[in-house]
Amino acid sequence: MPTNTPAIVITGCGGYIGSHAMARLARRYPVVGLDLNRPAAVPRGAQYVECDLTRDSSVRQAFDDVRSRFGDRLAGCIHLAAYYDFSGGPSPLYDQLTVQGTARLLRELKQFTTQQFIFSSTLLVMKAAEEERQTIRESSPVAPAWDYPRSKLRAENVIREDHGDIPFAILRIAGVYDEDCHSIPLAQQISRIHQKKLESYFFPGDADHGQPFIHIDDLTDCIERTVELRAKLAAEETFLIAEPDVVSYAVAQDRIGELIHGKEWPAIRVPKVVAKAGAWVGEKLAGEDEEAFIKPWMVDLADDHYPVAIDHARSVLGWQPIHRLRETFPEMITRLKSNPVRWYEENNLPVPDEIRAATEEKKALGPR
Repeated sequence: MPTNTPAIVITGCGGYIGSHAMARLARRYPVVGLDLNRPAAVPRGAQYVECDLTRDSSVRQAFDDVRSRFGDRLAGCIHLAAYYDFSGGPSPLYDQLTVQGTARLLRELKQFTTQQFIFSSTLLVMKAAEEERQTIRESSPVAPAWDYPRSKLRAENVIREDHGDIPFAILRIAGVYDEDCHSIPLAQQISRIHQKKLESYFFPGDADHGQPFIHIDDLTDCIERTVELRAKLAAEETFLIAEPDVVSYAVAQDRIGELIHGKEWPAIRVPKVVAKAGAWVGEKLAGEDEEAFIKPWMVDLADDHYPVAIDHARSVLGWQPIHRLRETFPEMITRLKSNPVRWYEENNLPVPDEIRAATEEKKALGPR
């Protein structure tokens, strides 16, 4: 039965950000989560509706279901579902899911009284800084360098063209992490250092450059504030969502090495042509159970630097992050060292045989 309080729709509710956003917002709003598969846990105050954003009929059926449960008024829609693939290769899903899925979603939302549309874009749509003192703002140029951010920018353009009367806010989000890591590039860097792999010492770009991150709790706080202020925001908004502290690759490398092995772990710069050759060889030699993470195309982006100003989010949303990646590293590495098998599994990484064997031996010996 429809309720008096308008609901919030969250796409991609089974994902990392989606599950946290659903749990956070279900404390104050009726929430309906859309995803292809049912999440492992649906929080109290939330409901799940199956939806395949690549199919017109599935999206239509999902919103018929939403209407039957909540009526034709929505407090908003938080659109998190998208396709990404770190292989760097092309995929039709970038268009079918990220771009056309956004168009399908807006088409159905325009049949409701929808108070707000929030789109999770990526900071990587922005052009990297070209000068050391340059700061990236919402008004800075865009220049996505690979298929994932390109698809996000195309979806942003769909929103601007097809939103109708629905006010929208685009959140260009930095890399997300938490105390268990849950960041693909960070987890890869940490695991290389943890296993003392030879390639952990080498970096093909300027190691003093880096990209900002954002803690999952700060991101969900930002999303909640954006929802709460929906009646006061401009009809079209764009925010950069990141920690104002960019941890360079070199600083991260040294800190991770120190926390794991008790000593700094230097990043030795190598020519890009050598790095590309090494990445190519790594791809060829990778076993069936462990695909090489570093791809030749990533080498060209190693110099990218994203120092971000978040003044707009501070002034309009009254939001600023309270966590810092550099301050979270100790807890992140503590969790890795206390239960490495769990840490690798939490980050979808293959558990090295020697680590699994050491863990089993420790269990067999029992507490001392």
